[in-house]
Amino acid sequence: MDELGDPAEKQLYIEIMGKHSNIIFCDQEDKIIDAIKRVPFSLSSVREVLPGRDYFIPAQEGRHNPLNSSQEEFISAVFSSPRPLVKAIYSAYTGFSPVIANEILCRAGLSSANSSAELTEIQQIQLYGAFDRMMTDLGQERFSPCLIRDAKSGAPREYAAFCISFYPKDTLVRYESISRLLVDYYAGRNKATNMQQKSSDLRHLLTTLLDRNRKKEAIQKKQLKDTEKMDLYRIRGELLHTYGCSARPGDRSLTCVNYYDNKEIVIPLDPLLSAQENAARCFARYEKLKRTKEASLRLIEETSLAIAHLESMLTALDLAENSADLEAVHQEMIRYGYIKKRGNGKKIQGKSKPLHYVTEDGYDIYVGKNNEQNDYLTFKVATGNDWWFHAKKIHGSHVIVKNPAGGEMPDQVYEIAASLAAYYSQGRESGSVEVDYLQKKKVKKPAGAVAGFVVYYSNYSLLARPSTEGARLVD
Repeated sequence: MDELGDPAEKQLYIEIMGKHSNIIFCDQEDKIIDAIKRVPFSLSSVREVLPGRDYFIPAQEGRHNPLNSSQEEFISAVFSSPRPLVKAIYSAYTGFSPVIANEILCRAGLSSANSSAELTEIQQIQLYGAFDRMMTDLGQERFSPCLIRDAKSGAPREYAAFCISFYPKDTLVRYESISRLLVDYYAGRNKATNMQQKSSDLRHLLTTLLDRNRKKEAIQKKQLKDTEKMDLYRIRGELLHTYGCSARPGDRSLTCVNYYDNKEIVIPLDPLLSAQENAARCFARYEKLKRTKEASLRLIEETSLAIAHLESMLTALDLAENSADLEAVHQEMIRYGYIKKRGNGKKIQGKSKPLHYVTEDGYDIYVGKNNEQNDYLTFKVATGNDWWFHAKKIHGSHVIVKNPAGGEMPDQVYEIAASLAAYYSQGRESGSVEVDYLQKKKVKKPAGAVAGFVVYYSNYSLLARPSTEGARLVD
């Protein structure tokens, strides 16, 4: 109602501009009635947002309206100065993101690496044609909302109102509604951010432990390298026993023939000791290096296993999808003594469970997301004739294909399972991953091995593209 109580139209402007976002309420003549954020002259000398002031759209910094841009204006705006083509497009027009600018370049057959100064006149016209066709689609509301997911984590990465063709097809999800897309995009981003924050402490701890163990391993390997002269001291001792009688008191060396290779050898001596005492010193040095070598080999093996275990838990963090998955990694670290348990801790709702996929042929495929789940699937869920898949020589999930009939499975089931094993592994970002597969009855667990560690000696292998396609995820 207006001042007289009669119905009147009002305008509500919502400006979405990051930290400068505002909601401004105006009358029918665009006089500001009030705003969520009042902006006095002291905050902005360009545009005051106060009751009684005229409302106008913020300055566009020389940008053009893309909906009514001619070819001449486009060429003038985009090619006015040498700069990357992507930036040239989104800097020249309002409402453009780098993603849409890249898409226009892709549709025009150009690269984002090109500079605006490199294009020929024909290429400039081609670029305008791609731009104009997209603006025609926009004007006629021919939208095809598209969400781009991260190839590794599956988290939402970008979105657009048009189909994006310069990203891999398996990272694209199409939507009928832009509103539904935005709900999923921001829900997914929030989930990924929350998971990253929750896992940051565990990730930092695992990374620190890994660095510490890798430095320890380097020291142990250096100690092992120092034992390479071990046999030389033994040979010197034996030769001194044989030829020591020819050494005179006070000699600093003894030259003799090494009867192991018939070559002359010079043995350094302590002039204050006899030949037999020098021999005893050589044998003592040999025994010490021998003990050092045995200890170093044992310690290197232990440290290598600890590094592999820590790396597997770091991979489990990457595969974690909820708080229960993170808690499973946390409990594993406590169980193996990497961190101490303090208090009762906060109870996590729900329990971390392996993933369950079903193929179109009706085959059940189970995927472990951490070492405990891998152990459970391989040695509790799987039976002898089931098939076991794992990315070759890298950390990742144990993937089990249930095969109750015990016969040969369709080829596509092997391919789907291998793709899942590649996807849920360290090789997720690779174009292809080599995957080992064999029947579960040939997979063994060494005595005393940590959770998730297995051995096998005969297997098949195939190259698989990391993907979850071809199978449906079920609860």
